[in-house]
Amino acid sequence: MVLGKVKSFTVSYDCLNDSNVPVFASGDSVSGRVIIEVTGEIRVKSLKIQAKGFAKVRWTESRNAGSNTAYTQNYTEEVEYLNHRDILIGHERDEDNSEEGLTTIHSGRHEYAFSLELPQTPLATSFEGKHGSVRYWVKAELHRPWLLPMKTKKEFTVFEHIDINTPLLLSPQAGTKDKTLCCWFCTSGPISLSAKIERKGYTPGESIQIFAEIENCSSRMVVPKAAIYQTQTFKAKGKLKEVKQLVANLRGESLSSGKTETWSGKMLKIPPVSPSILDCSIIQVEYSLMVYVDIPGAMNLSLNLPLVMGTIPLHPFGSRTSSVSSQCSMTMSWLGMALPERPEAPPSYAEIVTEEQRQSLVVTSARDELEGPLFAYIQEFRFQPPPLYSEVDPNPDQASRTRERRSDTCPSR
Repeated sequence: MVLGKVKSFTVSYDCLNDSNVPVFASGDSVSGRVIIEVTGEIRVKSLKIQAKGFAKVRWTESRNAGSNTAYTQNYTEEVEYLNHRDILIGHERDEDNSEEGLTTIHSGRHEYAFSLELPQTPLATSFEGKHGSVRYWVKAELHRPWLLPMKTKKEFTVFEHIDINTPLLLSPQAGTKDKTLCCWFCTSGPISLSAKIERKGYTPGESIQIFAEIENCSSRMVVPKAAIYQTQTFKAKGKLKEVKQLVANLRGESLSSGKTETWSGKMLKIPPVSPSILDCSIIQVEYSLMVYVDIPGAMNLSLNLPLVMGTIPLHPFGSRTSSVSSQCSMTMSWLGMALPERPEAPPSYAEIVTEEQRQSLVVTSARDELEGPLFAYIQEFRFQPPPLYSEVDPNPDQASRTRERRSDTCPSR
């Protein structure tokens, strides 16, 4: 009998989204099929799948150990997030080449379904960096007697969702800095920078509104700028490796001496970038907005405002200006407009409570329990009217003497 051949051997996912891209999150069900297309007939011992996911870090550093001696130090670390195995055809033990227990696959296209559950614990978002990566995949192996195993692998994407609709990520970010330029014994005027953004959390595709004020009191021409940076941090064997990349930037108008520039919501759009990775122990991906003043011949004056790139965008009912601080300031301004300049005197006690009502407030049942002068004193004190309201101090001499005694005890005298 002439044995057939495997024409194609692939892994396919059942995608639930419209873009037909396999994207999942922790707790999701990952399902798909192993597709085998053969010509003729083949005999198979087993068809196995393995789903794996891990974060891996690797970089090398060259070190000198003396004259004419150098060596390379390797730094590697790995964290496993997923390890799932399943058998679609055959049995677990397939080391022997016996003819027993073989499965015959006839000519044509054949599909074998698989399904697995991702862990409920937080997973690191898929990522490809310079010194490390976070990857997830399903690998299929086809074992046949007297032949090497056939292997195929296909990756899928995992997003650990970050909801920016939280008080922490909706809080405004702001800062202020200034700098004085010096040249030998001559001191120039200061350059001041203040900047603010409306929240900390954004999603790719959004635009950041930048509010800033730049004042140039120096003798030099300066240029205000802003940029979004991505910082990748890799950890292995107690060592850190950082990579900083420019994501997007903008440039303001040149600012001559004595001039001030104000940004009233200057827009900087976020391009498609990876979400922030904050919970992985060996790989972190962070973002920041740098608003800075480019000073020729000197160190730049810069402000770093932290950002978090999320996956769940701002809710429709959430306003970009509905932060706690802005609402508080609006409320205080409204109260300031509503309060009168001079308080109005409250009504007198006699206008509210008549003598007949005051006499009727005496509780007769309590008189049976409390007798004697103590009960009479309590009742008399309880129903005494409050002192009359007056804006004039009835004891001006006593108040002035009290102020004089306090001024005499001031430690600065």
